[in-house]
Amino acid sequence: MTDPQYIRNFSIVAHIDHGKSTLADRLIEKTGTLPANKIQEQMLDSMDIERERGITIKAQTVRMTYKAKNGQTYQLNLIDTPGHVDFSYEVSRSLAACEGALLVVDTTQGVQAQTIANAYLAINNNLEIIPVLNKIDLKTSDPVKAALEIEDVIGIDATGALQASAKTGQGVEDILEAIVKKIPAPKGSPQSPLRALLIDSWFDPFLGVICVIRLFEGSIRKGMHIELMSNKKTFEVQTLGIFTPSPKEIDELISGEVGFFSAAIKEVRDTRIGDTVTLKDSPATSPLPGFHDIKPMVFSGFFPTETSGYEPLKESLEKLRLNDASFNYEADTSLALGFGFRCGFLGLLHMEIIKERLERHFGLSLVTTAPSVIYKIIMNDGSTLVIDNPAKLPDPHLFETVQEPYIRASIHLPSSYTGEVMKLCEERRAIQSKMEYLSPTHLLMEYEMPLNEMVFDFYDKLKSVSRGYASFDYELLDYRPSDLVKLDILLNGDPVDALSLIIHKEKAYYRGRELAKKLKSVIHKQMFEVAIQAAIGSRIIARETIGAMRKDVTAKCYGGDITRKRKLLEKQKEGKKKMKMIGKVEVPQEAFLAVLKID
Repeated sequence: MTDPQYIRNFSIVAHIDHGKSTLADRLIEKTGTLPANKIQEQMLDSMDIERERGITIKAQTVRMTYKAKNGQTYQLNLIDTPGHVDFSYEVSRSLAACEGALLVVDTTQGVQAQTIANAYLAINNNLEIIPVLNKIDLKTSDPVKAALEIEDVIGIDATGALQASAKTGQGVEDILEAIVKKIPAPKGSPQSPLRALLIDSWFDPFLGVICVIRLFEGSIRKGMHIELMSNKKTFEVQTLGIFTPSPKEIDELISGEVGFFSAAIKEVRDTRIGDTVTLKDSPATSPLPGFHDIKPMVFSGFFPTETSGYEPLKESLEKLRLNDASFNYEADTSLALGFGFRCGFLGLLHMEIIKERLERHFGLSLVTTAPSVIYKIIMNDGSTLVIDNPAKLPDPHLFETVQEPYIRASIHLPSSYTGEVMKLCEERRAIQSKMEYLSPTHLLMEYEMPLNEMVFDFYDKLKSVSRGYASFDYELLDYRPSDLVKLDILLNGDPVDALSLIIHKEKAYYRGRELAKKLKSVIHKQMFEVAIQAAIGSRIIARETIGAMRKDVTAKCYGGDITRKRKLLEKQKEGKKKMKMIGKVEVPQEAFLAVLKID
């Protein structure tokens, strides 16, 4: 049993692609946790999507043993965190399980949006922060500038910042020594009642739900009956272990340690991240602070391209839900797309990942509708209706106002792109709240912006106008009343519910016109004329017409009376009219993507 004073729990916080996963690989290698020939790149990123995109989606933990220069052996628990803003709650819970954090900054790029967001999360959790200047082996590296940015932007003293190269292993020994010397040992007594923070959970087909925990007080052994404090559910611990980074069973975990347990828990939704685990017979008096339910922010419809794909989609969503409690879904129907599911996500990246996993791991072919956010509708009788689907918006005479969610967006960019970024933000109804020069060539801009405007390809546009240099982070502020209307798209007079949008009244006419034009270019010609109309309520605001495919029925009439030709043309006209009454317009997947791709 390790003495708690020789335990160090730490995390690594960084912006995407600043070398967090590579540094974790070097720490595992230097401490001899795994032999060098067993280490593959991005050791803690187990999903293929994580490796391809260079991001961390699921938090991982690994226990390392390090013999310091003072001759003492220490137990180091690295609690890896997701890097993206969509997973900020998971990051906050992982940081709450630590006493310290390595703040990794890429010396070729400097401090960026998520560096700051995650650094502030670490500061709010009262962690000891060790600045690490990474990628010093590159020719374009500027450690002095990066250290000054850490001091100016984040407000942390960077005079003793460690210089390292996670790729080559340079400076990693100094990082390990700094972890031992600067990060405090965990507090809490192994004799107190058990209080453990649930950092992460996922489903294992053999063991049930696996729960990763950090013990703050008490101890846990096999056979103990534990209780989850948020829902009062009790289970018996069946396996107990640590990650090195592969799972290894042990007999006991004590206060200060990080490990995992399984207890024949059947549903991931029972084990909510941030919950407190205690003992059934001698429970703790109060849970650990900071727990709250994760609520989806962005909603989208997932529909199979073939009707036979409904059951496989349902089964695939059930399997994904087992491993991701933050994602939820419910059955949905659409006149245009048939039967499918309305899914809720933490953000756009989360939505992309779920869609990619469904298509890649389960071999599904999907049609997805444009993402929407949650709106609050204040009805005439004073009640509040919450909707996540434009199709559910009541008639205008039934409600007083529509409230939409606003976010605070932080954008870091080189000053040479200021004009283009300001123009983009103003187009998205954003209100500037702060503009600060962090250095002569680098500035921070803060905007208050409707979440609805950010959902429509804002991030892609920001990257293109700044040539990829701007970085972006956001947090939810509040709900504010806005002049919003429902924009419907009609094909031959029939509304296509999957193409409906809730949009600001000022933008409705422009977007309706552009969407009608875009649909005209992606919907194939039919045997009959197709009218594409954009409408607000009963008022048509734009129209485009796709002409019918035509066969030259008069080709066989050479010479002779004009009435013969007219008779054939009239007959064709009648046929087209009849076809239009019974014909159905095929709407391709590109049409649903067109909603997102309007310039």
